[in-house]
Amino acid sequence: MMTHLNPIRKAETADAARLAEIEVFNYRLNFYPIFKNDWYYFDELQVSSEAACYHKDKTLIAHTYVYDDGVVKGFIRIDGNEVKKLFVEPVLQGQSIGAKLLRYAVEHLDVRFLWALEKNTRAIAFYERHGFRMTDEKKLEDGTTEYLVRLER
Repeated sequence: MMTHLNPIRKAETADAARLAEIEVFNYRLNFYPIFKNDWYYFDELQVSSEAACYHKDKTLIAHTYVYDDGVVKGFIRIDGNEVKKLFVEPVLQGQSIGAKLLRYAVEHLDVRFLWALEKNTRAIAFYERHGFRMTDEKKLEDGTTEYLVRLER
């Protein structure tokens, strides 16, 4: 557990279930309305199977930092200079947790870019408020007809 003054720490294997829970509920809240895939979001995507992925692939934990002020409330996953994932417990959004995680990644981990779903305008607006700008670069999300847009600092 971290202090309230510095609530960001590297994730640990013991965080796997909490990370999976935050991720699953964010996927359902933010991506289900775009993709509308009942089977994936309510059958395949389960907290238990996502937690198992964290135990199986140790690089997921190794590249993840959590916001923990006594309870893990959000996380950011970094790969090199890229933000791969940034999620905050949905009922705790709007409390600067995501902003603090992103600021930490920029200041301490040299994060410079990320990809966001083009239709996820809420996420894009968040990143733009925190110094990222959309580029002209786009790519298809694997296995879909939806585009990802690149944002850079």
